Amino acid sequence: MGGCRVYVSIRDDILLYGGFGSLSHGLSELGLNALEVGLTKDLRAKLLEPVDGRSDLELTSEESIAFYKAHLSERGVAISALLLSNDFNAKDLESELSYVVKAIRIAEKLGVGAIRIDSAMRGEREMGFEERVERFSGCLARIIEVTDGSSVALGIENHGYQGNDPSFLKAVIDKVGSQRLGLTLDTGNFYWAGYPIDEVHEILKSFSPYVKHTHIKNIKYPDEVKGKRRDIGWEYGRYVCPIPDGDVDHSKVVGFLKEVGYEGDLCVEDESLGKFGVSERREVLMRDVLYLKGLL
Repeated sequence: MGGCRVYVSIRDDILLYGGFGSLSHGLSELGLNALEVGLTKDLRAKLLEPVDGRSDLELTSEESIAFYKAHLSERGVAISALLLSNDFNAKDLESELSYVVKAIRIAEKLGVGAIRIDSAMRGEREMGFEERVERFSGCLARIIEVTDGSSVALGIENHGYQGNDPSFLKAVIDKVGSQRLGLTLDTGNFYWAGYPIDEVHEILKSFSPYVKHTHIKNIKYPDEVKGKRRDIGWEYGRYVCPIPDGDVDHSKVVGFLKEVGYEGDLCVEDESLGKFGVSERREVLMRDVLYLKGLL
């Protein structure tokens, strides 16, 4: 669709693992101005470069949030999403819900459009499907009710065991029934979870209308297995690869997103960096970025 605003961003941890001295340095070298930033449970976020010897900042007051907003603005950097590490089956559930609500409020003040919701839950494999859907959707419904009127979207990442079950994701989205709720679509994780490559592309297309934010990665499996069902996580460390080199066709993915009018980021989360020496990682990330920009 014409006029869609889709752009490339990168995860803060991936950028630092790439060997850059600071987030500012890495963004500058890669020609990017958008970043997904992790927000810890004590509401700390990484600074683009050290300030007064600090590498991160606790966003717990109006003053600290205003400082962080200026810190980003002065360097021409926007946050594409805040990445959360929530657990909706934690013993102290109220603390988890409060964490997500506080993150939404911080996102509002920083002008961030989306937060990533972690789909993984403690003990999820021991719980029945309906129980998991009820718990997860109930938590999200409470959060959305408390933050009614907010423009911040919530993107559940297809992540881990239950998060890569399309039936689970669809059931939760349908049950909550809010336009603010959708996915942080990880383009490599359904493939990691064992789906054949053709089925992966079908799943990615089916969820494209729900995408609020993305994680972009890739895997290159041998020809004899990529069309077959595999065990979850099968040989991932061996076959994870740079984004341009894998079996997930990101030209198709970008097409799916443009067809539904997606406006947001393609966030680089290349987990193959550990297979390369520090000096090579920058080149890998540069290839990833140029490849994705080329698709746009």
